[in-house]
Amino acid sequence: MRRSASTLPPAPWLLIVPSLLLALFIISYPIYNIVFQSLHEVSRFGAIRGFSGLQNFYNVFADPVFADSLRRTLVWTGCVVGGTVLISVPVALILNQDFYGRGVARTIIMLPWSVSLTMTAVVWRWSFNDDYGMVNVTLQRLGLIAGPIHWLATPELAFAVEIAVAILVSIPFTVTILLGGLSSVPADIYEAARIDGANAWQQFRKLTLPLLKPFINMAILLNVIYVFNSFPIIWVMTQGGPDNGTHILVTYLYELGFRLGRPGEAAAVSLIMLAMLFVFSMAYLRLQAKGGNAQGELA
Repeated sequence: MRRSASTLPPAPWLLIVPSLLLALFIISYPIYNIVFQSLHEVSRFGAIRGFSGLQNFYNVFADPVFADSLRRTLVWTGCVVGGTVLISVPVALILNQDFYGRGVARTIIMLPWSVSLTMTAVVWRWSFNDDYGMVNVTLQRLGLIAGPIHWLATPELAFAVEIAVAILVSIPFTVTILLGGLSSVPADIYEAARIDGANAWQQFRKLTLPLLKPFINMAILLNVIYVFNSFPIIWVMTQGGPDNGTHILVTYLYELGFRLGRPGEAAAVSLIMLAMLFVFSMAYLRLQAKGGNAQGELA
């Protein structure tokens, strides 16, 4: 008897089931393991000693270093992502123009992306060294400072330096996204705008920015996820010091798990970070969807 088309197995789904199951296992098992550890007392060597309920979470929330790290993480993420986008938009607009040497300029902008983030942090740590660092030597030769500045010796100054370094290394990725968006914008609309008498600022505000908005949103979301979990810069340059003054959640988590021998509490911090990123991503996507719908209704 001939089978009807409706009774045939869904071939596309069957083809992706193996990959789907593998991806589900790869994602779900670590999450299960972290949840399990966060609810148990765990030795510094990973041995499960007994069920502790929410005690690990209580210990984390009672730790003043956690509260400071949480606040600093929000400042770190906001400053790095905001600074990166603000700088990357004009850089992308310049690199999108047709000028002599554009290929070389694009290569120079992308160079920080080709270097390991850990090695970049090592180089900048040397550059901001008190005695022989390139920054102090250059500023003294220019007569801008009388003596060496201890850049990484005070928490406020060290954290500001790390934010600046993080912005620098985040620009190439963001510029790449924005250049992809600019390349999809047809040149005809700018020609029509110029004929209608629109100046450069009006073209940017009325044409470029609205057409680039989806790519800016993508860059913001990806950068928030990336920067929120960024570990090498702060750990290599200051290891969360001095006096725990530059810790963010990811470095605080590392110190809990590998230096202080409290993996249960480290797992709790990891879940808190996961929940924060999930809530932010869902809220941001929902706001962008509502904004897009509102603009569509007005149009």
